[in-house]
Amino acid sequence: QVQLVESGGGLVQPGESLKLSCVGSGRISNMDAMEWYRQAPGKERELVARITSDGNTNYAVFGSGRFTVSRDNAKNTVYLQMNSLKPEDTAVYYCHGFKIVNVEGARRDFWGPGTQVTVSS
Repeated sequence: QVQLVESGGGLVQPGESLKLSCVGSGRISNMDAMEWYRQAPGKERELVARITSDGNTNYAVFGSGRFTVSRDNAKNTVYLQMNSLKPEDTAVYYCHGFKIVNVEGARRDFWGPGTQVTVSS
């Protein structure tokens, strides 16, 4: 069982930056992918960014060019650097990891409790 804990959220003004961290209690290098999701009030949770075990990254359209996901396996940590933040980026940001456990594609999912990001002037 891997526990994930996010940190780095807070209140910032539009245009500013934040760097979120997600620390795993186990080896995140064993995960097939680590992801960042977010959920704004009244909205569904949405994928923000993904980094696979071999380092490939994918971003939601709203984050492309502004957000960067990275990982440090030695520290069991995944990061989300967010630049040029906008009020619409306000949400709870969640760290998520998954591991495919059999050939049928069954998987185990792990979620952090989330960290609040508020962008407001």
